[in-house]
Formats: sequence, C-alpha cells, structure tokens
Amino acid sequence: MKVTQIYKNFLENEKAGGIILILATLTSLLIANSSFGHQYIGFWEMHVGGFSIEHYVNDGLMTIFFLLIGLELEREVYAGELSNFKKALLPIVAALGGMLVPAAIHLYFNTGTEFQSGAGIPMATDIAFAIGVLSLLGNRVPLSLKIFLTALAVIDDLGAIFTIAIFYSKGLDFVNLGISIGILGLLFILNRMKVQNMWLYILGGIGMWYFMLHSGVHPTITGVMLAFVLPFGTGEEDSISIKWEHFLVKPVAFIILPVFALANTCILIEPEFAEGLLSSNSIGIFMGLVIGKPLGIMLFCAIAVAIGICTIPKDLKWAQVFGAACLGGIGFTMSIFITLLAFDNHLFISESKIAIMISSLVAAIIGLIVLRITLKEQIDPEFQDDIE
Repeated sequence: MKVTQIYKNFLENEKAGGIILILATLTSLLIANSSFGHQYIGFWEMHVGGFSIEHYVNDGLMTIFFLLIGLELEREVYAGELSNFKKALLPIVAALGGMLVPAAIHLYFNTGTEFQSGAGIPMATDIAFAIGVLSLLGNRVPLSLKIFLTALAVIDDLGAIFTIAIFYSKGLDFVNLGISIGILGLLFILNRMKVQNMWLYILGGIGMWYFMLHSGVHPTITGVMLAFVLPFGTGEEDSISIKWEHFLVKPVAFIILPVFALANTCILIEPEFAEGLLSSNSIGIFMGLVIGKPLGIMLFCAIAVAIGICTIPKDLKWAQVFGAACLGGIGFTMSIFITLLAFDNHLFISESKIAIMISSLVAAIIGLIVLRITLKEQIDPEFQDDIE
C-alpha cells in the first residue's frame, strides 16, 4: 500500500503543528498568570467592530480550520481509506463508539445539572496532538495504525461538527439559514458544471459564512459545507480541492490553531482552582476523555469484528489498537471549541478548559506508554518504501 505525498505531508505537518500547539498553550498559560496577565486577557476580550478579538478567532479563523477538516474528509471519502466501505467501517465504528460512550459518561455525572450541556465536550479527538504524540514513536509505528488513528480523528471531528450544528445552535433564523443553504446549492451546481473559477467559490463561501453567522447556526459549519462543493474530480493535483488542501495545511497547523490556543487558554488559575476539578463537569470530562474514549472505541470495534462486519489490519494487535484508542482521548482543540458553545458562565468555561488540558495530557501519556510497550523496535517496510 502506497501513501500519497499529500498524506505524508499531512502527517509531517501535524507532527510539527502539535509541538507548536503545545508551546502556544504553555506560553498562553504562563503569560495569563504573570504580572501581564490582565493586559493579556484583556487583549483577547478587546472589541473591534462590535466583536471581541477572541470572537473573530473562534468564529472566523476556525472556519478555515473546519474547511481543512472537510477537505481532508472529502479526499479520504473519494480517493483515500474511506473510499472502500469495508476499510472505512472500522474507523467509522471506532469513532461512533468514541463519541457516544464519552458523552454518555458525562451525562451520567451531569444529567439534570447546570453542566448537562457539556456532554459534547469529551466527544472529539484533536488530530494535531494525537498524530503528534504518535509520531514520537518514529518508524516503529505501522502505517495501518497511523491511517486508523487519522481516519478515526477525522470522522470524530465530523461527528463533533454535526453535534455543534444540531445541539449548539441557538435561535434559528430560517431566512438567513435558507439564504446560506441556497448559496451552497448554487456552488454545488457550479461544481456539477465543472466550473473551475476559484474566486466564485471563495466569494460564495464568504456569503455562506455571513448568512450562517446570522442564522443561529455556528458559522464554522460553513467550512465543511464549502469543502464538499469544491471540485475534486479524480483527485488530480490541479483540482481546486487538492490545491486548497495543499495551501491550507501549513497556515492551519502553524498559524490558526496556535492562535486559537493563545486566545482560548489564557486562563487565570486561581488558588482554589483544584476545587473546580472535583465538580461533576470536570469529572465527566476527565472520565469521558481518559476512560470513555478508549472504552467506546474498543467496545464498538470488538463488537463489529465479532459479528464479522469488519476486521482489524493483519499487522496490528488489539493492544496497539488500544494504544491508539487512548490517544483518541486527546480532545483539546475541538473540546475547548465545544466548551465555548456549551457554557456562557466564565467560571464553567475556565474549569472545563483546565479539565480538558489535564485529561488530554493523561490520555497522551497513557497512549504513549501502551504503544511503546506493544510496538516492536522495527521500521514498517511499507512506510520505509514510501519514504525512500
């Protein structure tokens, strides 16, 4: 099995992007809790044109991140691992279990409380961090495990996007929503007519975003919607979809996600912050990401394999799949993003962010330990061939 150059570039950039994301997070936390903390936090809360800078980051820049997620998913569906239903079924089943079980665990601790709306927080997997941690193990990681974790994370993010659209939309304005969907329909027609004018899709995407912003549905959804109406063809290098994916990988990994981390991890840690970690919400997040993610992924995969609807790759052991499932508990970007939609209370948001960061760190350490123990000290020959 050969890996396309795009896929190899994706893995390489996610590795570097994950490191930068960690540095951005640590930098933000340090500055927020330094003597410059109030000025730093005040900068992100400063209003320009009626919106805070943080709002521009979360509703504007993150739309581009969602566009890249959509483009990656489109490529996988049309020409990648998800184009073969039997191959796609394992990560699809894994992602489903990795979303439902963590959400159920959070609801178990928080049903009927003011934290109930946070059930979506432990559902998502952070692609950049998960692939970054996996890459620390080098070439001993089988290619099939890399693909499984990547496909799982992409499908997971798609599930999180649907969760945002369905459960975190507020006060729908059907006129603006209809206009946005109408523009989507026009872009789809342009796609079917094989129109290759990039600017028509850019202007259409901006229009979709503007009307979606005023519709009550979170505007970042337009990023994924736009991705699936961009001409893909047969996946040739000069298609608009592939060009945009090439162009966006580095800006997203090295600019957009670090800026998101800077804007959303500027948390002032109070002396009594430990009390917040004992709240039912924090416990639900921790248990959902650290326990629920691997439990859901493994349980659903085991059932699917047992009834014969899919199989795990021949070069993988269940223990290695478990290690990847543990890395699925690295929520970070998407978990923080859903937190901002789930709560209006600043204290709840800060406590949730701290719980997410601690949970993601624990999940990363557990996954890394499991994989170091279970993976042999050898280079996967197929991956080596691709490198050469």
